[in-house]
Amino acid sequence: MSSNRRLLQAGATGAAALFAAALLPGTASAHGTLYGPVSRVAACYAEGPETPKSQVCKDLVAMSGTQPLYDWNEVNIANANGQHQSIIPDGKLCSANRDKYKALDMPRTDWPATNVTAGSRAFNFRVTAPHSGTITVYITKAGYDPTKALKWSDLDLANPVVQTPVTRTATNGYYQFNGTLPNRTGRQLLYLVWQRNDSPEAFYSCSDVVFGAAAAAAAPQAPSEQQLTAGLAKSTVSHHGHGGDEAAVPAAANVRAAGLGGGSTGSLVLGASSLAAALAAGVFVFRRRPATTGGN
Repeated sequence: MSSNRRLLQAGATGAAALFAAALLPGTASAHGTLYGPVSRVAACYAEGPETPKSQVCKDLVAMSGTQPLYDWNEVNIANANGQHQSIIPDGKLCSANRDKYKALDMPRTDWPATNVTAGSRAFNFRVTAPHSGTITVYITKAGYDPTKALKWSDLDLANPVVQTPVTRTATNGYYQFNGTLPNRTGRQLLYLVWQRNDSPEAFYSCSDVVFGAAAAAAAPQAPSEQQLTAGLAKSTVSHHGHGGDEAAVPAAANVRAAGLGGGSTGSLVLGASSLAAALAAGVFVFRRRPATTGGN
C-alpha cells in the first residue's frame, strides 16, 4: 500500500472516530429551575454552597456535598417522555430519583418557604437552555404532611396550578407565566414538571410555600446573576447552547460544543458533521497534493 493511501485510510479512520466521539454524551446539559416561588435547590444555592445559612441547607451539603447546588439547573431525566409517575417512585419526586440530588427529598418543615395566598400568582422560571414543551405546576392536597416523604398521591394531579406551553426563546433568561393557587392552609409544596416536546427529556423542581402565616422576616431568595456567574467554574453542566438562536451558532462553535458536550443533539450532530467534513477535506487535499508536486 502506498504511503499516500495509508495516510488517506488513517485520515478517514480518524475522522470517523472523531465523528463518533462528538456524538457521545459529554458534559451534561442543564436547563433551569423555579425562581419564584423559589425552589429548594435555588434557595440553598442563594445561601452559598460553601457557607449555607439555614440548617436544612447545611444538612443538604453534609449529605450530598456542594455539587448539587452548583448544578442547580440539572434536576432532570433524559428519557422521561411523559412517564413521570412510572419512573419516579414515591419519596423521590424532588430529586427526580437521582442520587446526586437525594437531599432535596428530605421531609422537613424548615425548607426555606415563600409566603403565598390563594388566587392569581406570577411564576418565574430561570432557564439557561430554552426548549419548546410544557411546564406544569402541581400543588399538594389539603392535609399534606411535610414531615413525610412526598408521594404522587400527595399532589392534586387533577387540578394543576398552571399548565403552560413554553418555547425555544426565553425573555432575559426567564419563562414567566401566571397560575392560580387554590385555598390551602399552612405549609404546602409546589411541584414543577417541564416536559420537552422536542425530546423525551424532562426537568423537575420543588418549591416550599406557606399559606396563612405571618410574612417571614427573611423570605427565601433566588440566586443572583452574580452568584451564578461566580459558580460557573464549579458547575459540571453546560449553561448554554440550547436557545432559540441555536441555528445561528457558527459551525466552528458547534464543533467546540460537540467536543465539550455543551450542545443539544442537533448541535452535536452538526458539530460532528462539520468536524468530519473538515477532516475529510483535509485528507482529500493531502491525497491530491502528490499529483501536483510530482511526488511518489
